[in-house]
Amino acid sequence: MDTFQKLDYLNEFAHSQLYTNILPFWQNHTVDREHGGFYGQINNDQSVVREAVKGLVLNTRILWTFSAVYRERKDPLDLELATRAYEYIVNYLYDEQQGGYFWSLLPNGSPYDVKKQIYAQAFTIYGLSEYFKINGNPSVLKRATELFHLIEEKSFDKAENGYVEALNREWDEMADIRLSEKDMNERKSMNTHLHILEAYANLYLVWKDKFLKQQLENLIELFLDKIINPTDFHQNLFFDDHWNTRSSLISYGHDIETSWLLHEAAHILGNKKLTEHVSEISIGMCDAVKKGISEKGAIYYESDRLKKHSDNEIEWWAQAEGIVGYLNAFELSRNAEYLNIAIDIIRFIENYIVDNTHGEWFFRVTEKGKPILSHEKAGFWKCPYHNTRACLELIHRIHQFKS
Repeated sequence: MDTFQKLDYLNEFAHSQLYTNILPFWQNHTVDREHGGFYGQINNDQSVVREAVKGLVLNTRILWTFSAVYRERKDPLDLELATRAYEYIVNYLYDEQQGGYFWSLLPNGSPYDVKKQIYAQAFTIYGLSEYFKINGNPSVLKRATELFHLIEEKSFDKAENGYVEALNREWDEMADIRLSEKDMNERKSMNTHLHILEAYANLYLVWKDKFLKQQLENLIELFLDKIINPTDFHQNLFFDDHWNTRSSLISYGHDIETSWLLHEAAHILGNKKLTEHVSEISIGMCDAVKKGISEKGAIYYESDRLKKHSDNEIEWWAQAEGIVGYLNAFELSRNAEYLNIAIDIIRFIENYIVDNTHGEWFFRVTEKGKPILSHEKAGFWKCPYHNTRACLELIHRIHQFKS
């Protein structure tokens, strides 16, 4: 295939997956008509786990997804589901007493875990900003900007820079600040900073605030100076207050995701010099991730710089981010190798990740591509945002490339 045939293949994949597989699953199977909002968990056999808690991350990612898709095709159903997510977030997940948004709720909508995990607050800004693009209601933007100021007031480390992981309901210190059980209990993380960056960039598209611009520029510099390891172009994952590295793990999916989100943020700011510098870093990160690609073309989960540890199972979200990351590298360099890697990832997705029986994508598969069905199809972490965004990015980028 020549370049344009390859791009056509990517484009056809994106349209097919988005409109006939991913979105129909979320439209037809996830709406909770008894308690409002969306179900907290659905298994691979389509069974609903009615006792599952409802997380802020799931709901804000649904808000972003259907807002972004509505901007693309103007389907009233997408607007209806985006509005459903928005109303559930503001009516149930919003903390009217202390501000910010709860981490999770019981199925009936009452608060369950009321901590303020900054990662999830960032996703709330991300979703609200996208919803404002289709809604235009000043109250939506006000919610996003108020939350931005709360994060800056409560989470930003004015002495050492960066953002602490989590605070309690009252925005005070708490002992266990981990994002999940598999994460380290450290004050700062790559992951939280990545999604604050992502959220602030999306907010800046609709709110050209000088302080927001300053903090977004600062986040980019933090990645360049503190988070991305200059010796291997992988990211350091966890840090103490003083930015001492606390982990030797390598997360291939986060590396490739950061490679394009960092470039996007610099581009949104309109800083040409910074964008050029970030472009070089993005290419370096894409090259570094190559060692984490399997013989079948998929991106492995993680490895360790120091220990003989590697997790060669494969998760859906890293493949979605890999497509965009390597397409972005191709756009920046015009090196066909990156486009070929994106195509290899898509072929793996089509052969092993897509659930052709029940719809959507499997959460995790083995190195050989066998689905691990103990993981949910939809749930606290399994959301429509990664693969929907990848499809939209493909559609938009390929259209621009051919224009």
